[in-house]
Amino acid sequence: MREAAAAAMAAGKSPTEAAERAVSRSGDRWAAVYSEGEYEEFQDALDGRYTGVGLWARQEPDGRIEVTRVRPGSPAADAGIRAGDRLRSVDGHRADGRPVTEVIALLRGNGAADAPAGTTVTLGLERGTRAWTRTLRRARLSTDPVTVRRLPGAVTSVKVSAFTKGSADAVRAALRTAPADGRTILDLRGNSGGLVTEAVATASAFLDGGLVATYDVDGAQRALHADPGGDTARPLVVLVDGGTMSAAELLTGALQDRGRAVVIGTRTFGKGSVQMPVKLPDGSVAELTVGHYRTPSGHTVDGRGITPDLEAGPEQALPRARTVLTGLGDPS
Repeated sequence: MREAAAAAMAAGKSPTEAAERAVSRSGDRWAAVYSEGEYEEFQDALDGRYTGVGLWARQEPDGRIEVTRVRPGSPAADAGIRAGDRLRSVDGHRADGRPVTEVIALLRGNGAADAPAGTTVTLGLERGTRAWTRTLRRARLSTDPVTVRRLPGAVTSVKVSAFTKGSADAVRAALRTAPADGRTILDLRGNSGGLVTEAVATASAFLDGGLVATYDVDGAQRALHADPGGDTARPLVVLVDGGTMSAAELLTGALQDRGRAVVIGTRTFGKGSVQMPVKLPDGSVAELTVGHYRTPSGHTVDGRGITPDLEAGPEQALPRARTVLTGLGDPS
């Protein structure tokens, strides 16, 4: 890849375009090429900062894209968009049937170099029988990846929307302030992944050491382990759906295989591959698949996903979780 890009640059051609051609021929489903600005935006998002409009979305079984959450005070909130609205188009591009990752890329403008804060994006929306368009102005936002709610029955719900820097610390903080005799719901629905280090650190919050996952990089086997001292006493349920991906699947598989949690929801997405960045001569970056994760029991996630212990749709998942936690009894 680097050699092809260097040869293109020496010939006065675009290294990025040469890399994109190589990726398209490779058959690597998860490979991608980013301009320098796009990759900086990607890294900023993992650091908890991004340029966008402040909404989260998921793909429904029929291919429609539904808004699942709107950040308070964001451009999307100011425009009156709310959870449950259907996102029909982004700047004229039809949203239905597109992977959520592509829809989010369109919302953000494919990178800081192309869509800084202040640029506009036009959304086609639908709510019931009403269809309308709104033009929003992108803003510089910070992520709030961990949301904590106290539910009746000493249940603490911890929703992790992405594994950005600091996510694991926020989960640990939520557990420290939870009732000692309580129960925990770890909600990973719609979590598209992020930093594997944060996912492993989150596993450490619920495990007392031990294996989290194994993976191979160019044929060499490696392992990820939890730190000792996690909370192993309070009953735990993990909620997942088709938007649970990558690092979130790695965490789910560890907690399920280790017998630490009951997993409830629908089958996860099935992205269990390892990507590593390769910097190209013009500053652009190619991310290429170099290996695949396996759960502690040796199950492959890529292309298969994780099957929950109990199937439950979007409306039934949380009530089912609370019922299961009640049945798990007193953690003491």
